[in-house]
Amino acid sequence: MHYLRAVAVLLLFFLSSYAWANKRVALVIGNSAYQHAPQLSNPQNDASDMASKLTGMGFVVVTGRDLDLTGMRQSIREFVGKVEGADVALFFYAGHGLQVNGGNYMIPVDAQLRSNNDLDFEALPIELVLSAMERNAKVNLVFLDACRDNPLAATLARSMGTRSVAVGRGLAKLDTGVGSLIAFATQPGNVALDGAGRNSPFTTALLKHLGTPGQSVTDDLIAVRRTVLQATDGKQVPWDSSSLTGPVVLNPSSDAATATSPAATPDTDRTVELAYWNSIKDLTASSFFEAYLQEYPNGAFGTLAKLKIAAIAEREKERQTAEQQKADANRATKPQVNASQTDVAALEQTTPAAQASGSSAGHMAAGDLALATQSQLARIGCLGQIDGKWGESSQKALKKYAERRGLKLASLAPTEELLNGLKAIGYRVCPLECGNGMVARDNRCVEPGMSSFDGTWRITRYAKTNCGDWTELSTTIFVKGGVVSSSSGFSGKITSNGSVSIAHTFVFKGRKGGNTLTGMIKGGKGTGRFKGTGAGRGCSGTIAMSRM
Repeated sequence: MHYLRAVAVLLLFFLSSYAWANKRVALVIGNSAYQHAPQLSNPQNDASDMASKLTGMGFVVVTGRDLDLTGMRQSIREFVGKVEGADVALFFYAGHGLQVNGGNYMIPVDAQLRSNNDLDFEALPIELVLSAMERNAKVNLVFLDACRDNPLAATLARSMGTRSVAVGRGLAKLDTGVGSLIAFATQPGNVALDGAGRNSPFTTALLKHLGTPGQSVTDDLIAVRRTVLQATDGKQVPWDSSSLTGPVVLNPSSDAATATSPAATPDTDRTVELAYWNSIKDLTASSFFEAYLQEYPNGAFGTLAKLKIAAIAEREKERQTAEQQKADANRATKPQVNASQTDVAALEQTTPAAQASGSSAGHMAAGDLALATQSQLARIGCLGQIDGKWGESSQKALKKYAERRGLKLASLAPTEELLNGLKAIGYRVCPLECGNGMVARDNRCVEPGMSSFDGTWRITRYAKTNCGDWTELSTTIFVKGGVVSSSSGFSGKITSNGSVSIAHTFVFKGRKGGNTLTGMIKGGKGTGRFKGTGAGRGCSGTIAMSRM
């Protein structure tokens, strides 16, 4: 028995020998001391401890802590200069991060992000590091502990007004090139915990399990996922995306025969899936179940997840209908009031939450009060644009809110009592109003009939000309209200008659390139063509689409 175990260890060593090679380079960044957002406790410690661990595993480590934009660029440039020809490249980032339009960004400590225009000048795309790694190294490992709750994302969303839906929670899923693995502290679109100890839950688990003797990185991450699930009572589920072509063992030590961590089996994979399902099954946001279907397209709970998504949508529709009927009934039973009575400032009818708050006028500056009240009116669907100026549009929005709630106002000026009442509302009050023949669906204006294409689709491109080292590529996209999005650079639209128009952008060897995809969907399938642009010029072929 001991002989067989030793043979197995030696076999694993030779299978993964490319991962235990001479040249290993790592970039480790931890940002804690943010100047325009609350400081984080752990990232600086996370970076120091991770750098020490990687040094002990034979990596040449470029380390940066509390870096501004210039410092981050310099550290990345130094890393890129060393990573060329590396057998293994590793990138670890802890700090604030955000996703905008499906792209992921790292946030330097001096970023303010007061408007959408600041994004390209004050933040760094994670793809900048990933693309450099994939160009230069054989195996690429990325660990992102950057899904913390980020107040700068809220600032950016407010500045984008009606486009604020493009700013998501946490990070978006990243597609990987061949030979790469990307691990997130939690599932895409969710927020990770910073932790109360020296390190975050995710980094604590990485420090414990990464480089377990004789064990592959994939199995290390299963152990990490279990540890984080246990430490957070199932609230945080680490996520990874891999295109590795073989086992990568960071520490093929002779002690592997006595390693206590078990290798991955179908049973352990099922255990992780079950743990994730148990962590979301009672939630009421459809995004969690959509993420489950994306990660486990053939999962044991796939049918239940789809039913949950449909039930959540139906409940939301019923709730809005009930609220409308209640408001109509309240207006029908109340006596009519003249304009002078309705044209006034504080609510005569306040909510229990507002009364309990005990807020009184005068505690907030006028500008701050106007901005906060506008934000709440926009959140419940009664105001379209937030500008911090309390004018005619804000007054109309307040009137609309009062009419929908069946309330009698005392004035049209913002007060802290009014603000507290708005904060206590947990649902949309004013229905979405659409023009130009559009209809409201899922709080978005879409063309009639567009919902028939909503869902997850797979696009497969078949090269008919010289497209480099590939002849067939498949990608997952998401369609909602006719709008196409993805985490891998695909965007576009599908019209009500099924006409497809999609653009794909990428960076290849430092040059920007893209594909233009056109076609037609009928039923659950579609066909069409694609043509390359920029760095992809000369590459063309056909596409096939199928609903997942």
